[in-house]
Amino acid sequence: MLGRLIVTADVHGRYATWQVIRSMVKKDDILVVAGDLFDTRYGRLGPDFRPQTIKEEATALGDRFHYVYGNCDVPAFCPGYHYELEFTYSGINILLIHGHAPIANLPRHTNLVIQGHTHVPKLEKKEKFVHFNPGSLAVPRVKAFTYGIVENNRATLMDFTTNTPLFWIDL
Repeated sequence: MLGRLIVTADVHGRYATWQVIRSMVKKDDILVVAGDLFDTRYGRLGPDFRPQTIKEEATALGDRFHYVYGNCDVPAFCPGYHYELEFTYSGINILLIHGHAPIANLPRHTNLVIQGHTHVPKLEKKEKFVHFNPGSLAVPRVKAFTYGIVENNRATLMDFTTNTPLFWIDL
């Protein structure tokens, strides 16, 4: 059984936020993180900053964890990932990036571009591509704590506080 994609970005090593995200991921779901999961470049300190614990729990998800490095992540901290990832989910060709560097040419077969970096949620169709930024559950730059869900050929931007859809686009 194919589960949902739970889409997030910009956790910045905050363990309480990570626990919330993990609680949303059900048995057959895939967690998609568009960068800045660990924030090991700047090392924001505090009791909730636990990138090592997040790394252990995230990598334990195995093939149910899709992640790309963000500008605040140091690749040596969690080797084996990349700055871009292309994958297919339920017939949808997805490009996962953080978004801190411009993409000159999107692969022609891409249907959905997932990116983070801005901490501002966005879901819009531009030309033939759907661009999806889930915002941030840790450090939003808008009033809402947001994340995304992709399932049944639909991308949905969710308000975490009310657990309601803010916007959706059929893919």
